[in-house]
Amino acid sequence: MSKGKGVADADIEALAHRQHPTPHAVLGAHPKRSGVVIRTLRPGATAAAALLDAPAPDGSDRVALKCIHPAGIFQATVKGATLPLSYRIEATYADGATHTQVDPYVFLPTLGELDLYLIGEGRHERIYELLGAHPMVHQDVAGTAFAVWAPAARSVSVVGDFNYWNGQAHPMRSLGSSGVWELFVPDVHEGSRYKFEILTPTGELRLKADPYAQETEMPPQTASVVTRSRHDWSPAEQEWQERRAHGTPLAQPVSIYEVHLGSWRRPDGDRPASYVELADELSAYVLDMGFTHVELLPVMAHPFAGSWGYQVTGYYAPTPTYGSPDEFRRFVQTLHERGLGVILDWVPAHFPRDDWALARFDGTALYEHADPRRGAHPDWGTLVFNFGRHEVRNFLSANALYWLRDFHVDGLRVDAVASMLYLDYSRKAGEWVPNQFGGREDLEAVSFLKELNETIHGREPGIISAAEESTAWPGVSRPTYLGGLGFGFKWNMGWMHDTLGYMEQDPVYRRYHHNELTFSFVYAFTENFILPLSHDEVVHGKGSLYQKMSGDHWQKLANLRTLYGYMWAHPGKKLLFMGGELAQKHEWDAAASLPWELLESPEHAGVQALVRDLNRAYRDQPALWALDFEPDGFFWLEPNDADANIVAFARQSRGGQDVLVFVGNFSPVPRGSYRVGLPRPGRWRELVNTDSRFYGGSDQGNFGGIVAEPVPWHGQPYSAELTIPPLAALWLVPES
Repeated sequence: MSKGKGVADADIEALAHRQHPTPHAVLGAHPKRSGVVIRTLRPGATAAAALLDAPAPDGSDRVALKCIHPAGIFQATVKGATLPLSYRIEATYADGATHTQVDPYVFLPTLGELDLYLIGEGRHERIYELLGAHPMVHQDVAGTAFAVWAPAARSVSVVGDFNYWNGQAHPMRSLGSSGVWELFVPDVHEGSRYKFEILTPTGELRLKADPYAQETEMPPQTASVVTRSRHDWSPAEQEWQERRAHGTPLAQPVSIYEVHLGSWRRPDGDRPASYVELADELSAYVLDMGFTHVELLPVMAHPFAGSWGYQVTGYYAPTPTYGSPDEFRRFVQTLHERGLGVILDWVPAHFPRDDWALARFDGTALYEHADPRRGAHPDWGTLVFNFGRHEVRNFLSANALYWLRDFHVDGLRVDAVASMLYLDYSRKAGEWVPNQFGGREDLEAVSFLKELNETIHGREPGIISAAEESTAWPGVSRPTYLGGLGFGFKWNMGWMHDTLGYMEQDPVYRRYHHNELTFSFVYAFTENFILPLSHDEVVHGKGSLYQKMSGDHWQKLANLRTLYGYMWAHPGKKLLFMGGELAQKHEWDAAASLPWELLESPEHAGVQALVRDLNRAYRDQPALWALDFEPDGFFWLEPNDADANIVAFARQSRGGQDVLVFVGNFSPVPRGSYRVGLPRPGRWRELVNTDSRFYGGSDQGNFGGIVAEPVPWHGQPYSAELTIPPLAALWLVPES
């Protein structure tokens, strides 16, 4: 023990060299026989004093502190004083400037023992309320509580514009085996920028953004920002939440408009619209188009715009490109007030290698696997989360809850699930490590996904969870108690691939590919499917949906209209990426606005009008959604007429109370006097005819309806002869 300092020289040296795990044991106010010793760290200060809030026993209210180490460590003894002692530190610098602040090292930890236990167990569902940066009043002092998980670090400091980004100024304390470092810093308020400076086990200093930051700087800047929500949810929003909790998405109409916020509509042509602008414009458009939900490409913070949000660096912060977190809350609320649900794309499969973000966060492979055969993704140049580490699982599952709870979103679409499920995904022999049983399944990821779905559906009933999963993994959308992964829905990638492959064929060859149009019905009820025509189908040289269609300009549009009529009648919920309703001619460009000028052309406006009418008719027909995932909701009429390129089937609600017949002609030849079986007698009206002149078609059809005759056909007791227009779809419903 150093006689002059009252503390071990080793502690002083460790503090000076930023290697002390518990700076509060050295700094702050500590009892001694003659009174209370005050010790403070003020790097660069030429002088320091303690300003006492109440006079000392000798009557003084100012105590000069002596510099005991050139790193800026000062101390003095307040003789006769006792704890608790309330004071502020006044530091003077070479330029004559004086700074006064309550000593950060007199505060108790802002995390309790139960919190630390749950964090250590990976079971803290509100961990985002503790880790990160949280403005608060602590021990009657206003400031910000900082906390970060970095178990391998030798020391951690919080740096920011409040301490000139000086890593020596605010070392944090280690809270034992939890791996959490914590510090309450007085007078740090909303809007302050910060990062964590971490001394790694190898002695390297790393400057890291906060993994739990709830706001970030505008790209390309990468600092975290201290924030708190001041948004007051409206009574209408509260009612929305209550209705959602009692909802059953599986048995409701779900038609999703997938949107990239930065390129839907760009004001002035050169900047993305803001959350505030989009709240009104996008919600009005989507409502008019008849969709039930908006799905957003990831809005989590991502400085590289070219990733479209799929390389996330700030999992808890909405991207500032479009506005503040509260402005995003207002965006969600506005859509809810107009009756629209909000789904977010969510990316737990991988994260980018940016040195300032999650990669090797504390100098070790903390969030990722250390073994590159498991920790590196070969396709995307990214890192893979270590799902076997319960703190990492906690980070992700709490993040899912955070968006559902704090932003009131109605669901999550989980990206790249297939890449999570298989250890050999996109890897050659020798590039992957089998599981403990010698298999290719990632058992840790499977366990995580089950736990995730149990948690979010258990805590937030009525929400949507959807998996982008492109393999034949069984039970993706089955409950975990039945051996499934627990998702509410699965994207039907097989339907998308087969159907688009069929539509790309010239009609003269379609008879040889008829099974591609009908095969999806073989497995349509094995999962709770969403039929996606997503952004992935209109990028990377794949061409737009319009370009994928065969034929000349008129035929491409007619094919596209037929595709939409078929898709909206097919079992499963619907998803269309923005621009598809415009019959966009070229691939999607994330740096430009959608080509709204196409609507000046009647045939493109006609495709938009068809999508609008399909959505409205779909919502009005329980036959199309009440039994989406039960075989009783579907029966074939004509699956085998490959030579005529015709398919016909029926959809119905429970007990056949509501029924709708679909007839599709995928050839450019009109079919006259084509008999189709019908389950009921009487008049059937054309609810939808995609060849209508209002949609840009040739206006052939059945003059609005037909009458069923008592002629058994297609296994039905009634039938009627139809005129089926070329490259067109008909929806027929019985008149009440």
